[in-house]
Amino acid sequence: MEKVTRFEDLHCWQSARVLVRKVFEYSKSGALSSDWDTRSQFRRAAVSAMNNIAEGFGRFSDKDQIRFYEISSSSASEVKRMLYLFEDIGYLPPQILEELHLIADKTRNQTLGLIRYLNSK
Repeated sequence: MEKVTRFEDLHCWQSARVLVRKVFEYSKSGALSSDWDTRSQFRRAAVSAMNNIAEGFGRFSDKDQIRFYEISSSSASEVKRMLYLFEDIGYLPPQILEELHLIADKTRNQTLGLIRYLNSK
């Protein structure tokens, strides 16, 4: 395995970046675009998933890193929880919901894998 020297090299950060891009793209139109509070919360949760990975990477101790990665994982879970709301109230079509669920799951699972790795050191 290659040595990771930048947060941009982390697979979980790369997936979170895709999640952010898709969340912003899909929240620009439809009913979600005019629900300012909900749209803002949705976007902030996705951005938090990405930013906390980068923040954690910059920390010096494994314990500190893990704390930020756990926040990132929770933020990816928040995105997923909001997707169920959007399904229930018809804010996003099923194919977009499915795509976002998959990306949020991938981000969370990769972040949890990084946490497990750090805990095993």
